[in-house]
Amino acid sequence: MPLSPAYRPSTRHADLGEGFFDVVEPAPFPAHVIRHRDGRWAARIGLDALTDEEWIAHFGRFEPLPGSLEEPLALRYHGHQFRVYNPDLGDGRGFLFAQLHDLRDGRLLDLGTKGSGKTPWSRGADGRLTLKGGVREVLATAVLEALGVETSKSFSLIETGEALVRGDEPSPTRSSVLVRLSHSHIRIGSFQRFAYLKDEARLRRLLDHTIRTYLPEAWREDEADRAPAFLEEVCRRVARMGAQWTAAGFVHGVLNTDNINVTGESFDYGPWRFLPTYDPDFTAAYFDHGGLYAFGRQPEALVWNLARLGGCLLPLAGQPALESAMDAFEPALHQEFGAAVLRRLGLAPFDEERNAALVRAFFSFLRESQAPFEQAFFDWRGGSASESRAARSPAAGHYASPLFAPVREALGSFAPTPDARLDHPYFARSAPCTMLVDEVEAIWAPIAGADDWSAFRNKLAAIAEMAEAYGTTPAPPP
Repeated sequence: MPLSPAYRPSTRHADLGEGFFDVVEPAPFPAHVIRHRDGRWAARIGLDALTDEEWIAHFGRFEPLPGSLEEPLALRYHGHQFRVYNPDLGDGRGFLFAQLHDLRDGRLLDLGTKGSGKTPWSRGADGRLTLKGGVREVLATAVLEALGVETSKSFSLIETGEALVRGDEPSPTRSSVLVRLSHSHIRIGSFQRFAYLKDEARLRRLLDHTIRTYLPEAWREDEADRAPAFLEEVCRRVARMGAQWTAAGFVHGVLNTDNINVTGESFDYGPWRFLPTYDPDFTAAYFDHGGLYAFGRQPEALVWNLARLGGCLLPLAGQPALESAMDAFEPALHQEFGAAVLRRLGLAPFDEERNAALVRAFFSFLRESQAPFEQAFFDWRGGSASESRAARSPAAGHYASPLFAPVREALGSFAPTPDARLDHPYFARSAPCTMLVDEVEAIWAPIAGADDWSAFRNKLAAIAEMAEAYGTTPAPPP
């Protein structure tokens, strides 16, 4: 098998030992057709030279990668689902397949699956993923990465030749198996499991493993200080994720504690949506009847989840220290939100007061004018330097309104960053690349009706152009 000489496999998660996972077998599938492979990230981990046959062997049949996990591990965890505690969770249709290192920055990465078959935690389900669900996740992660959001990557999508019965789409429907690339699959729910079981020894082992492996800056020699330092760092990272979602106009849809990992990386996309226009009450999941996870309530949901993590750590630290650690969330959220908005606009920060004034003015305009969310960011990339370009926009009428005047005034203090790339061909377009729900359905319809993947491939090409323009294309290994 052709691997990069720099390929660095790992079995680090197995070090946790008994009680943290179950060894499982992947499902045998009747067919394997590659529908998506992320070549850029494959190069970053030394797997870009795999042939299609080898790709299918590893990411369709799950033959072990050299030097990594010999058998797949279904991870154990609990979680609050819509704030109702569920002690019967765990990897029910996925597993941790392999671990290896990013060849650029050395970070440990997980290759985890979705739709790879039944596990002890399947709870009567078939352990499968619909092809439409896989396509939706590929599209979500591609757009989020292009917009600068910390997200898992859809590394591989293989159609697997089964007919699945589902209640939320026409059945039978096609099947697939997804492999996602993430920096960690350790969730808030991983800690909840051991707190619920009152297994302090494993709780402490999980904490120490997680800090040493993923958050070494939180290590403290004094055990009483370790858990608060960990919680504070997790709060900062999760706040960054939530701020990036808000700046991107993204609604995750299902912010249960088992869907929040401790490294602050967005993952596990089900009923996600992007905003057409600013609406704090916009929800992604049809079953979220009360709007618990609506766009404007996502920060509240995240801090609620983080408080559950803090509660898990009470056996290891004092409550006052943990409560103090939680205080890191709100200032980090505001700081990261301002930074994310300025990055999206391609503007160099000025001073704290004027940065905040611009962000307030821009989002007040989006709320009051109901201008197209993504179009406004696209049109004003580079600030005042894009005045003439914005004047030719389909949304130009919104910018002629008095509602835009405070934004125009605030923009006068800012200059484009050196890497704003305003001369990129992407910014010569009249409209940005978007991923609204109608577009997703339009991409899926020809796949379902005629096995026509051209719209899917064209959209991924457009997203790649957007990533290049925004400077978020994954860098190759050194």
